[in-house]
Amino acid sequence: MRKFFTLILAGIAAVACGNRTQRPAAAQPTIVEPRYYGYTVRQSYPHSTESYTQGLQFVDGKLLEGTGQNGKSVLQETDLATGRTRIIARLKPSEFGEGITRLNGEIFQLTWTSNTVHIYDAATGRETRSARYAGEGWGLTTDGEKLYMSNGSATIYRIDPATFRREGSVTVTCKGEPLELLNELEWIDGKIWANIYTTDWIAVIDPATGVVEGLVDLRGLLPEEERTPETDVLNGIAWDAATGRIFVTGKNWSRIFEIEINER
Repeated sequence: MRKFFTLILAGIAAVACGNRTQRPAAAQPTIVEPRYYGYTVRQSYPHSTESYTQGLQFVDGKLLEGTGQNGKSVLQETDLATGRTRIIARLKPSEFGEGITRLNGEIFQLTWTSNTVHIYDAATGRETRSARYAGEGWGLTTDGEKLYMSNGSATIYRIDPATFRREGSVTVTCKGEPLELLNELEWIDGKIWANIYTTDWIAVIDPATGVVEGLVDLRGLLPEEERTPETDVLNGIAWDAATGRIFVTGKNWSRIFEIEINER
């Protein structure tokens, strides 16, 4: 299992969990062996194959979704039972939507390369303000007080929600090596869960240290018969804090899955 995981990531630049380089003895970090998890599908729900999922959050009984692609990026509410979507806001055609999260009555939506976060009133869907940030925007989540943002590297930034200024950062490491391509983020029971872009794996990260404590293998989740040429990679994690349910999906996937993870 662990050897196979290393082989999966071997062709992805800088994603080298379990594939360490030599360092001077004094610089050797503490190596934590992550736990490995499989999954059981508890339920599946329809999902619009038009939705290029970039961010997903379940809050107050509603599933919020941010989508990407220039000219198609929206913030929407998705009905779990039917898969129907209600568009809350549309981004400019020049903007490529990325991660979302809701905090303190506001919904935050990143953009990929426009260096802008759009901030909406959660009750009305009206954009109330925006803020600028350096570099790319990928994933976004919250611990209920601060925001946490990824940009495709091994770094997760802690953000002040009032100003959207960076207050600190942590480098995510797996077996002592930086783990890059961190994409969609979700805060679950005090840990940050992150999609590893282009793979079917989710990293479970200690937000204080950046150490990857777990790896969730979601290979085979979407049946082959439901894949089309437009089906893209796994992306999108949402947690129902009230019930403990975990939802995952992918870009242009036909289904949203409620899963339970099982340690191997």
